[in-house]
Amino acid sequence: MDTKKVDQNHLADHRLIQRENKYYAKASRMDYFDLVIDHAHDATLVDVDGNEYIDVLASASAVNVGHTNEKVVKAIQDQAEKLVHYTPGYFHHQPEQQLAERLAKLVPGEPKQVTFGNSGSDANDAIIKFSRAYTKRPYIVSFMDSYHGSTYGSMTLSGVSLNMTRNMGPMLPDVVHVPYPDLYRTEPGESEHDVSLRYFDEFKKPFETFLPVEEVACVLIEPIQGDGGIRKAPEEYMQLLYKFCHDNGILFAVDEVNQGIGRTGKMWSIQQFKDIEPDLMSVGKSLASGMPLSAVIGKKKVMESLDSPAHVFTTSGNPVCCAAALATLDVLDEKDLLEKSVEDGKYVEEQFLKLKDKYEEIGDVRFYGLDGGIELVTDKKSKTPNPDFANKVIYYAFEHGVVIITLKNNILRFQPPLVITREQLDKVLNVLEKAIVAAENDEVDVPDEDSMGW
Repeated sequence: MDTKKVDQNHLADHRLIQRENKYYAKASRMDYFDLVIDHAHDATLVDVDGNEYIDVLASASAVNVGHTNEKVVKAIQDQAEKLVHYTPGYFHHQPEQQLAERLAKLVPGEPKQVTFGNSGSDANDAIIKFSRAYTKRPYIVSFMDSYHGSTYGSMTLSGVSLNMTRNMGPMLPDVVHVPYPDLYRTEPGESEHDVSLRYFDEFKKPFETFLPVEEVACVLIEPIQGDGGIRKAPEEYMQLLYKFCHDNGILFAVDEVNQGIGRTGKMWSIQQFKDIEPDLMSVGKSLASGMPLSAVIGKKKVMESLDSPAHVFTTSGNPVCCAAALATLDVLDEKDLLEKSVEDGKYVEEQFLKLKDKYEEIGDVRFYGLDGGIELVTDKKSKTPNPDFANKVIYYAFEHGVVIITLKNNILRFQPPLVITREQLDKVLNVLEKAIVAAENDEVDVPDEDSMGW
């Protein structure tokens, strides 16, 4: 018997979800709210009960240019009338050709080549393939708290959830995880310089104890961790890491699946750092406004290390998806969404810093464009994560027309479509402040709280 409290405003949502649960495997969804989305536009969602919400999640940062953008929709419709699919594994079509060239030219530095897939997961699998092939080395280094996907290779690279390894081992061999720098939970008196050096020492420990440097093919990093809490590595740390890789013949790869396509106010989050040119880059999510498309963009000399059919998928480079991606890139330029991300991100950060001064539970505020992590804690001194409080905040927000979720159970994930209006942002901020007050006063009744999130 289902004992979950049912909101009368979400009866249709609840009934449809209960029916779906009979057929849809629970491994494929993190539960938050009873929300069945019927339609959406820009930053507004409408559920099957007719309730409207401001979307602060953007389908996990997969619709940076907004839901059902007119130009993207038209590109999809026009292409679907011409050719729905023919696999680029055998023949050619123009949307794939145009997008490959455009993406290769969007990453500065040495000449680049592109290969397509269906999700960010397979793009990160490709990074394993190409880096091992190019270097003739077996080991890959990635980071704790990272999220790289759910295929066997990409989930082995990930380090954010026990349920991504539990009951599925053994995982892919020769993958080593190291700590990701944390500028919030520092040791007493540490400067950013001190943090950079301490974490770089942690990075080097495997090489000094059990990992031969000459056998490492690649280091893969999220320049700004997404599911790890919207955390940016210090500049000095990244420069030390980059130099170490190049000094030792190790490829330097970045995951831009969550943080790319304008999310941080740059086309790529690695551009938040000075003069770093990745050898390999994975892209997905917002690349085609949520249509199933991923890409690896890599230095030509690296991409030429494998021959067909080392990375061929029947449905990769789908012409409809490629058309959506070309239109998405157009919209980013035409609406100046990178600059808008910077301006709106500064505005929202300022408002959250004011809230931080008012409320003990706001421990840290991190923003890089419209890309924010707001860490909720029991108190500022202890910095102890407060997932119960966070659940109350996001559930109150949901009940009052704002869709926002948590990362690591206690960090508010602030990643709205970049087209969100200032009026909508103000409403979101107003609702979230009221949510914090309601949570402080224990006025929020969260159903099935233990099952929320990761």
